[in-house]
Amino acid sequence: MKKTLLLCLLSLLAVSSFSQDRITGLNFASRSEVIAQNGMACTSQPLATQIALDILKAGGNAIDAAIAANAALGLMEPTGNGIGGDIFVILWDTKTKKLYGLNGSGRSPKSLTLDYFKKNNYNSIPSFGALPVSVPGCVDGWFTMHDRFGKMDMEEILTPAIQYARNGFPLSELIAYYMNASANRLKKYKGFSETYMPDGKMPQKGDIFKNPYLANTLEKIAKGGRDAFYKGDIARTIAKYIKEQGGFLSYDDLASHKSEWVDPVSINYRGYDVWELPPNGQGTAALQMLNILEKYDIAKMGFGSSEYIHTFIEAKKLAFEDRAKYYCDPDFSTIPLKELLSKEYAMERKALIDPNRSAKNYPAGELEQGNTIYLTVADKEGNMVSLIQSNYRGMGSGMTPDKLGFVLQDRGELFSLEEGHANVFEPGKRPFHTIIPAFITKNGKPFISFGLMGGAMQPQGHAQIVVNLIDFKMNLQEAGDAARIRHEGSSQPTGAKMTDGGWVNLESAISYQNIRELLEKGHKIKFDMGGYGGYQAILYDEVRDVYFGASESRKDGQAAGY
Repeated sequence: MKKTLLLCLLSLLAVSSFSQDRITGLNFASRSEVIAQNGMACTSQPLATQIALDILKAGGNAIDAAIAANAALGLMEPTGNGIGGDIFVILWDTKTKKLYGLNGSGRSPKSLTLDYFKKNNYNSIPSFGALPVSVPGCVDGWFTMHDRFGKMDMEEILTPAIQYARNGFPLSELIAYYMNASANRLKKYKGFSETYMPDGKMPQKGDIFKNPYLANTLEKIAKGGRDAFYKGDIARTIAKYIKEQGGFLSYDDLASHKSEWVDPVSINYRGYDVWELPPNGQGTAALQMLNILEKYDIAKMGFGSSEYIHTFIEAKKLAFEDRAKYYCDPDFSTIPLKELLSKEYAMERKALIDPNRSAKNYPAGELEQGNTIYLTVADKEGNMVSLIQSNYRGMGSGMTPDKLGFVLQDRGELFSLEEGHANVFEPGKRPFHTIIPAFITKNGKPFISFGLMGGAMQPQGHAQIVVNLIDFKMNLQEAGDAARIRHEGSSQPTGAKMTDGGWVNLESAISYQNIRELLEKGHKIKFDMGGYGGYQAILYDEVRDVYFGASESRKDGQAAGY
């Protein structure tokens, strides 16, 4: 008897060593929230987080720190972002007590036309090479934001990234994995191996990686400003390289580029105002999903229940049909944003959902008319920055201009080649964009700056974070660590249509009982190790006057404050 009890005790101890309950909070939380008074930075790379904090401690504000962290991430996480990509920002300015939106996306080459693709028998724009390259908007986005809200000198802001690029840094496990995954696909392109594969091979975890070409480029930008990138030798090098590779991006395309200040759009979800940027990004889809979900008693359904997951998936399908039809560059088409975001329209769309059956397809509403990094920073004055930046497809197009130290994005792949489509390719047009920052206010005051990277996962992730926080009452860290849902197969802005209901990807914490109930409703389930995004968030507690920070357990992220 004693032996049996001892064996049972040993078994329990063995199990508990692998699945120890948390003393406080929900068991699936990977860590507690970080809490600080003077400033907070949450990025997907601990070294970048420390750079942001150093800038804050040196007297810079949240805008300065966000730029410094983004510059460092372009070096340290080239699998997600860099100065060859685009940028979008939502920021809270404490002086004017207002939210501002920045669209830093670049346009298609003016000399490239839809006829070119038709004459050369393209059914879609290629993922890699010179054809999908659009103007990289990141650097202009930095300076546009800094000119209006920055505090510290730009040379000082970019110095940490320059020093790390020249002296090197140890590569983290996850980024080493993604860089090596990109190598076979992109090493055939001129300049790629020279920049990222010293000694003929990709660096591994823990190796000291240097990028002296990028250090030189950032030094030119720091001293010469945005024109050093768009109107100087850098622009000429980019244009010459792309022409040699059979592409169309020109010096004039770069020289004429400019970012745009835009008004963020919002819906009220159970008393909280959730903010996104308007198209050409996809943030409106998150708001449309939340408008539909608000019509249900989500809290009563319970987190992880088949009822909740089914409702969420169907709401996503509905929103993404409108995303495929209407989202595009507003300079080229009238987008019915007011109608898309109305509560009345959400009720019409909700009526199409069968609570017991997965839909194979939905019609888009009839209305009158892609890997990334996300970071957020807050300072002691109350400024908060929600920033997202990307190459698209990890390391982008593979186009690596001579001795500049970065890869150009392949956002042009997301244009449609279907005549009459809102997102059809046109010269000088901004493509449909996947990267979206987010923000939540309460009673007109800043509450949460957050984002969740990862292609079409982003609006799905944004909606899930809001539901986790508001309906399921999770704290900031729990809301990010909770198991996620990702539906794939909806109609796309490129013209592809959903016909078979798509696939539902679920993280491993969803119970088998709920999975079986979803199968009974007609959902097709599969499991994916990745693709669930990378989350960072900062919450401002007005009563205590402190910041709460949270970071992504699926990435190498760190939330830290002082």
